[in-house]
Amino acid sequence: MSSSVTTSQPAPAQNSGGSKGAPRLRTRRAHVPGRPKRSVLLTVLTGLVLLYTVVPLVWLVISATKTQEGLGDSSGLWFSNDFALWDNISETFSYHDGIFVRWLLNTLLYVVLGAGGATLLAILGGYALAKFRFPGKRAVFAVVIGAVAVPGTALAVPTFLMFSKMGLTDTPWAVIIPSLVSPFGLYLMWVFATEAIPNELMEAARIDGAGEVRTFFQVALPLLAPGTVTVLLFTTVATWNNYFLPLIMLKDPDWYPLTLGLDSWNNQAQTIGGDVIFNLVITGSLLTIIPLIAAFLLLQRFWQSGLAAGSVKE
Repeated sequence: MSSSVTTSQPAPAQNSGGSKGAPRLRTRRAHVPGRPKRSVLLTVLTGLVLLYTVVPLVWLVISATKTQEGLGDSSGLWFSNDFALWDNISETFSYHDGIFVRWLLNTLLYVVLGAGGATLLAILGGYALAKFRFPGKRAVFAVVIGAVAVPGTALAVPTFLMFSKMGLTDTPWAVIIPSLVSPFGLYLMWVFATEAIPNELMEAARIDGAGEVRTFFQVALPLLAPGTVTVLLFTTVATWNNYFLPLIMLKDPDWYPLTLGLDSWNNQAQTIGGDVIFNLVITGSLLTIIPLIAAFLLLQRFWQSGLAAGSVKE
């Protein structure tokens, strides 16, 4: 005699209130590892900083397209009826017998010798301070930190008096020689070389018979590429935008950099019978920042490519 066994399943629970379903509580979305968290405050602050940075650049580009009359007849953040960018550029290069070209070449000279020399000295000094031991190293560290804390304007007058005694004022050397000293660049290369160059790698090169010069150029220098580019960018921008030092050192307009030359054009409007050429000052300012933007774009790939260089497996 066969018997069938039936299994009973529990009936679905029903709400006591007779409603079809209770409202579901909104759960907080879990944070996915590896994905950055969103912050409304940080987004707003970033937007304000971006606006603060971009608006002057937009004003500069728009104003460079206007004539002298259009600068006063139109809004600062919108174009005028006449598009005069190319005429302004042509007049900027030809005004006063092409003095703008001379100022541009002077600035390039100061950057190549001053910023380039400062970067080279920072690399050599930072490498030596990071990888060699010698008496007085702590004293050098204190001097470097103190020099970083002292602003350059505080040293301008003593520097002028010293160069005046040597007869170097009103010459390019009065701008180039002070630009060779970069305490911040030296400190940055010191810190970077300490972490970027493994001591084991240097010891291996010395065991293989490489001298100190060969070890520096073939082993250490490639690993210092990101720090080198960083110091080069800092010194280039500082030398390119240098205004106060040339102001007190130079009297001859033929040796002016762009910053001092454009300021002299701007001051013409305050002199009796002087030409009012604000459109050329604005256009010259736009042309002045283009090489800096190009330098950042060209050096960026070298900056990023060296960030992962020099890793050592333990």
